[in-house]
Amino acid sequence: MSNFIHHEESDYFNIRKDARAERKMAQRKDRSKYKKTDQEKQPIEPEKGSHQGIVTLIRPEQFFVASEGTTYICSLRGALKKETQKLKNLVIVGDLVNFDVTGKESGVIVSVEPRKSLLSRADHLSQQKEHLIAANVDQVFITVSVMDPPLRTPIVDRYLIAAQKGSLKPIIVCNKVDLLDDPSYAEAERDVQRELLQDCVQIYNALDLPFIEVSAKTGLGLAKIADMMKDRVSVFSGQSGTGKSSIINGATGLDLRVGKTVAATRKGSHTTSYTQLLPLSFGGWCIDTPGIKSFGVWDLKEQDLRSYFDEIQEAASFCKYPDCRHLGEPGCAIPNAIEEGTISLLRFESYLALLASIQQEHLRR
Repeated sequence: MSNFIHHEESDYFNIRKDARAERKMAQRKDRSKYKKTDQEKQPIEPEKGSHQGIVTLIRPEQFFVASEGTTYICSLRGALKKETQKLKNLVIVGDLVNFDVTGKESGVIVSVEPRKSLLSRADHLSQQKEHLIAANVDQVFITVSVMDPPLRTPIVDRYLIAAQKGSLKPIIVCNKVDLLDDPSYAEAERDVQRELLQDCVQIYNALDLPFIEVSAKTGLGLAKIADMMKDRVSVFSGQSGTGKSSIINGATGLDLRVGKTVAATRKGSHTTSYTQLLPLSFGGWCIDTPGIKSFGVWDLKEQDLRSYFDEIQEAASFCKYPDCRHLGEPGCAIPNAIEEGTISLLRFESYLALLASIQQEHLRR
């Protein structure tokens, strides 16, 4: 990897600078999170790292860290790997790390600075570990498509919860709206997806959430996305085939590799293999991420679920019983709210799906 751009790197540190000194001092004083055995072997002390840098790319056993105009390929100090057993990955793109230089362009990461924000999900295999996606970002562009793959509101709602838990601003981007006028698709199919798109615009606008209709092919909506990315750190995340890389290319002028539509399925192929942090020519940073097939919210408790659905929580105050779970209990106010239109059936179905997944997770334990 070539040397990192000096002024862009400086800009990133400035973006992340707020309150860092105070957090760093608190971290140095707090040794409780390290096991006694690890302290005896090799204490992890952030101040002993000879350099600080930004993790810009991660490949198997390799962490690319930009610092002072040079990109170092780093490994992890052994003691750092033992910090926790609940994380699928310990260091992620966007992390500010302290590291020691071991060669001309190599080093060893000794600690990670406290994160300002975090996008993560439950590991899709075990569900027992947190899979970190990106750190220290300002906003997440939740990327879906209206067709190929079809729009799925449950995934959007899961991302919205993850964004709230991780202190990120969510922005919903719906790509491929040009396909709604493509005669190669059945008219009935296009009508169904057009109606679903209109419902989603109404639902999320009512919740004061940005919902941007985009066509990476025609350029619709790309200027608006670029304006929202300016001078901010953004991450694009969503299902495989929704066109994240194409949107980024069109909005920023970058040249990320994109896949061609597979003729048999008319779905976009998966092309982004690694999460990568990229500087933008007009100011700001962008993180492109590999597509996902499913998205599980990490550490979501049943007692907290309703708080992530404001409209359901508001209507629940009229339920007969305060512990109503909205599963057909007598006196539940939700059916009337759906009939009156104050709660979207799509959103309620997302709530029920999440509740079922929480219950299933509890049974597995």
